[in-house]
Amino acid sequence: MIFERPAGPDVQLVSHCATDGDEVPQLRDKVVRIEKAMLEMPQVEIPPRHFFAKGLYAREITIPKGVLATSAIHLFEHIDIIAKGDISVLTDEGVKRIQAPATFVSQPGLKRIGYAHEDTVWISIIACEERDLEKIEETLVVGSYEEFALAQKRMEGQAWPLLSRQ
Repeated sequence: MIFERPAGPDVQLVSHCATDGDEVPQLRDKVVRIEKAMLEMPQVEIPPRHFFAKGLYAREITIPKGVLATSAIHLFEHIDIIAKGDISVLTDEGVKRIQAPATFVSQPGLKRIGYAHEDTVWISIIACEERDLEKIEETLVVGSYEEFALAQKRMEGQAWPLLSRQ
C-alpha cells in the first residue's frame, strides 16, 4: 500500500476523480494514474496490525486524517470493516464516502484510493490458514490489473489457496 499526506488543508482529489458515466477501464486508469503521482509525494508509514484465528487472517490499519492511501488488488473476496472514521474511496464503482461503523464484502480485483477525512481504522478479514505474512501477501494480493488477470487465469478451477495447512 502507498500512503502519503497531500499538501493543503483539504484535498478534493478523490471526490473529483470519478465522473458519471465512467466505465470500469476509465476508473481503473484513473486509480493507476493517481497512484503513480502519489509515489512522487512524501510517504506516511502506517504499520499494519495482524491477527490470526482458525481459518482467518485479519489486517488492521489506521489511516491518519488527511492521508491519501492506495491498496493492493485482492485476488479473493473478503470482509472489510471500517471500525472508526470517515473516508472517501475511489474504486471501479466510482467514489463512495464510508463512515464508521460500516461492514461490507469486497470483491476480487478492486484497487482503491482513499482520502481519510478523519482518522480511519480499516480492517480486512480473509479466509486463510497460513500465518506466514510473506506467503499470505504472495497468495492473496497483486499490485497491478495485469497481474490480477494472469492470476485469475492461473487459478481457474482451483480450490481457494491457504485454507488448509499441509
